[in-house]
Amino acid sequence: MPPKSPISPYVEHLSLDKKLKPLVDANPSLKLKKHKNICLHLCASIMSQQLSTKVAAVIYRRFLELYGGEEPTPEQIVATPFDKLRGIGLSNAKVSYVQNVAQYAIDHGMEDKKLFKMSNEEVLDFLIPIKGVGKWTVEMQLMFALGREDVFAVDDLGIQIAMSKIYKIDMQDKKAMKEKMLKISKKWSPYRTYACMLLWRYKDGE
Repeated sequence: MPPKSPISPYVEHLSLDKKLKPLVDANPSLKLKKHKNICLHLCASIMSQQLSTKVAAVIYRRFLELYGGEEPTPEQIVATPFDKLRGIGLSNAKVSYVQNVAQYAIDHGMEDKKLFKMSNEEVLDFLIPIKGVGKWTVEMQLMFALGREDVFAVDDLGIQIAMSKIYKIDMQDKKAMKEKMLKISKKWSPYRTYACMLLWRYKDGE
């Protein structure tokens, strides 16, 4: 018989939550990984906001085609005419935000090694001054670009919907809802990112 795959550390910990355990059992091998070129990853995240995965993929492909299919440097993004970026399907605001990210990378440095060494709080403090980059956007970078295991996106609508159903939380009072969500999420630490991934899958019916 082939050897059993080792159990991921998040599985044992998150299974202690009886209401979350069925989701853990259905998804015992979630993985996080670090990505290179955080600046470009952040730009792509901004482009994809409020779009379906399919549409976002089309727009990102068009974006890369502007640079011959290669990943552009921040300098190339800043030098790209506004109308040219609008032409791939980005709104005026998203064009400005993407170029803000690139300019910030030029002015302050956004090297992968630099961000990999930062704590979650330091990454938030570093990126949040960029106009067009909010707390949720940074949290997505922490999870899916920097591979951080203990991030909880309390403001994410998908997470709110999933937790309201699983834990019978009233969504009418937003402040009380978030307080309850944060209280529940504390026991998931240090694997809150995996819990978020499970909740997104639950919300999407996977």
